[in-house]
Amino acid sequence: MLRVIQYPHPTLRRVSKPLKRVDPELREIVRQMFELMYQHRGVGLAANQVDLPYRLFITNPTGDAKTGEERVFLNPVLRRPRGLVEAEEGCLSIPEVYAPVKRAEKIDIDAYDLNGQPVHLELDGLFARVVQHETDHIDGRLFIDRLSTTAALDIRDSLREFEDEFAAGRERGHIPSDADIAARWQELEKLRT
Repeated sequence: MLRVIQYPHPTLRRVSKPLKRVDPELREIVRQMFELMYQHRGVGLAANQVDLPYRLFITNPTGDAKTGEERVFLNPVLRRPRGLVEAEEGCLSIPEVYAPVKRAEKIDIDAYDLNGQPVHLELDGLFARVVQHETDHIDGRLFIDRLSTTAALDIRDSLREFEDEFAAGRERGHIPSDADIAARWQELEKLRT
């Protein structure tokens, strides 16, 4: 059963491994990821946000299962960033925390879909922002890493609350140790990377 992990879980800082194999279990994982994304009212979700070490993310910029287009991106590569625009971002792994982030206004993405077909898109607007945000995730970066000093100070107390809650979860035994998490990653990587 998948769940969205929260900052500062170490999987969020791990650079994900390229996928070499798509199997029925991975297709089921993707289906569950879409359910979670909609449940949490998101527009994108990366595999490491559900504690999986794969270079995979999903999007639907409408955030609505009944509208928009659901997309799955495997092993994405971003190219040709153009322009710069600042807009407020949030993250399902840092719920209810929002801050202004500068991103490329336009971006190209090359990836594969679940059927192994190449995908090439030229994106702008919200879709470009979502793709950049999710690619950051699978590269072990969070939107909070891109904040100005002032914006980072504005959310510092909120981040400390997440850090304290994470530490308490570890103390209660609800969150595995870093060594146990790393061992699990290695097992999962052997399956598909």
